[in-house]
Amino acid sequence: MPSVLPHHQPVEARCVRLLTKAENAAAILPVVERHALSRGDSDLLIEVKAAAVNPSDVKAATGLMPYAVFPRTPGRDYAGVVIDGPAGWIGREVFGSSGDLGIRRDGTHATHLLVEADAVVEKPGSISWEEAAGIGVPFVTAMEGLRRAGLPQNGDTVLVMGVNGKVGQAAVQIASWHGARVIGVVRKSEPYEGHSNSPVEVIDASVTDVATRVRELTGGKGADIVFNTVGDPYFQAAHKSLALRGRQILIAAVDRIVQFNILEFYRGQHTYVGIDTLGLSSVATGAVLRELTPGFASRHLKPFPIKPSAIYPLAQATAAFVAVAGSSRDRVILRP
Repeated sequence: MPSVLPHHQPVEARCVRLLTKAENAAAILPVVERHALSRGDSDLLIEVKAAAVNPSDVKAATGLMPYAVFPRTPGRDYAGVVIDGPAGWIGREVFGSSGDLGIRRDGTHATHLLVEADAVVEKPGSISWEEAAGIGVPFVTAMEGLRRAGLPQNGDTVLVMGVNGKVGQAAVQIASWHGARVIGVVRKSEPYEGHSNSPVEVIDASVTDVATRVRELTGGKGADIVFNTVGDPYFQAAHKSLALRGRQILIAAVDRIVQFNILEFYRGQHTYVGIDTLGLSSVATGAVLRELTPGFASRHLKPFPIKPSAIYPLAQATAAFVAVAGSSRDRVILRP
């Protein structure tokens, strides 16, 4: 059971700290320090049970996000128990994510966390602490992209580039929950690895022309939505796969510049949607997660399975960051 605190009493938290920008991922050397936390009137003090390590945490540690502050406690995703807050909050099991936690302000890789009451979401009882902590960034990115592009309707076709990445899997879950047909793209021969509410046709881009195959599968129409989780390597294939009035969602880039056929763009009446969840506040992120909660309650959405080997204590934060920097497909979790 969490230890409930007297009103506004400070708590001494053990926090992972990034003291200065690292030259590269191998040079990230987080330390664990003790810091006193005291909440404001509209804040919750949460005893963190689990927190995810995201690729953005690694990028922010190496200076790829110039607005990241140092020193700070990293971490965007969390799950835990409220031990101090406004009336009615004490003892509630919650989870959440953020675009600013762990980047512009102290984050979730700690025993305790301060966050706005409007930012948290009730944790479904069927989901473990580690699973809840692993929902955040991938599902928020996928939902924000599909919401901004216009949620798919029953019978729409959604093409997911990079379908076995965590955002790709989340996009498949959400799209199939809403009744869409989903086609996935992989860069080598492999099946779809995640949960879906309907069959997922998989295209191996190493041996098949993606756009040609999409046209074949859709009777020449193309995809109503392309969720491009990879960026420029798939930009042209995504563009050629779009149906009339199709929408391409972009969340990443390897090279920043692509060739862009303006004529095909406007004649196709296409829409491009750029998503950067780092621009979402904790409260805005909480609102996105609340849209997803009914899906988890109904089990149309399922959290990512968490392998015991991908769970680390705070003292092994360096190993957790190394695992994520090494492009592990596992959801990496810190358990304070």
